[in-house]
Amino acid sequence: MKRSAIKRRPLSDTTLAGLEPEAGVYRELDSPGLYFRVKPGGQKSWELRYKKPDGKWSWLGLGGYPEVSGALARRKASELRTDASEGKNPITSKKARQAADLAIANETFEVLAREWHRSRLPGWDAGTAKRIIGALERHVFPSFGRRDYTGITSMEWMDLLKGMERTGILEQMSRVRAYCKDVYDLARVTGRAVNNPLEGVHKFLAAGKAENYAHVPIGELPGLLRAIRSYPHAKDVCLGLRLLTLLAVRPSELREAHWCEFNLSKRLWTVPIERKGRKKGREHVVPLSKQAIDALKELHSLTGGHTLLFPGRSDRTQPRSDTVFLMALRRLGYEGRQTGHGFRHIASTILNEHGFPADHIEAQLSHKAQGVRGIYNKAQYLEQRMSMMQWYADYLDSIEQGNVVQARFGKVAQG
Repeated sequence: MKRSAIKRRPLSDTTLAGLEPEAGVYRELDSPGLYFRVKPGGQKSWELRYKKPDGKWSWLGLGGYPEVSGALARRKASELRTDASEGKNPITSKKARQAADLAIANETFEVLAREWHRSRLPGWDAGTAKRIIGALERHVFPSFGRRDYTGITSMEWMDLLKGMERTGILEQMSRVRAYCKDVYDLARVTGRAVNNPLEGVHKFLAAGKAENYAHVPIGELPGLLRAIRSYPHAKDVCLGLRLLTLLAVRPSELREAHWCEFNLSKRLWTVPIERKGRKKGREHVVPLSKQAIDALKELHSLTGGHTLLFPGRSDRTQPRSDTVFLMALRRLGYEGRQTGHGFRHIASTILNEHGFPADHIEAQLSHKAQGVRGIYNKAQYLEQRMSMMQWYADYLDSIEQGNVVQARFGKVAQG
């Protein structure tokens, strides 16, 4: 808008945003001593007109717009006018306030959390470090990032974690709670906090794993498979749910998968170590059934132009939200009855019931055996798992269609 169209002062937010630049710099009065400055290139800022102790008038910049809003600029101007009326130099006062604001900013939860994150980096691989800071950025910083960490109460932490609990991401909630508790421990042992507000909170939250692995009884599986096949919303999410049923992988592994990890000609998906959060061990190789390959080819036609199988909507370089599959199952009417992780339990149950060797099933689930056996048993049973998972995909298709699959298929695949 043209400045000739200004009808009232202080200037409204609409006016501030809409004022058009002119051939030269101009200032518009907002309130006593406070001016809004507009440059020919469109840059906008705030300036205070004040009288120095020697009686001469001068200008003091208060920050650019929109970083400094109208309300904030008026508050700053009022504080500096008060300082000037008391004989204080507004420039000195401004610097003192900036120093105080910086001190407060350095006591925010986000600053402390990032310090904690840096201190732990030597003990983490790159994938783990990225996932942890990503979880804090997604779930904690929007609410508490700019707060003084000593002022956040246990009740506020409980409310935040309960909110995560209600969305069903219980394992993620449990991890976030542990991260934040560790952050406060850093402040406590370095003398910057006396108490840890997350101490004892876990006693009043749902258990992370048991609930998060909810899955339907086998008798209800055909109906669930048919519901997934007819999922009416985002097609990539529909295909993601199908791949979870076929591959029995962790939802995070699939959601964060990159196209470069797949070799469809060899029918293999190699999940790299760094994305599995392991400092030691090895990559996890997942055999692909014909049905899985068909789903991947269809998904590639939708997202193959990106690095990720499931690129985010706002930032295509980041994966979809960690609740994407859970929310899809909720839309299908399976809230509290089926989770993405629960498909692993279903696969384990069916494969065990049909007589497949436990070593093959555990290798497919990327479980490590306990004790000495886990150290020496490095076999991945790829050939056997290829047959086993093809049988499993055929089995799922058959029960989805209402057919009966005999256990002998599992027996043939064991060899």
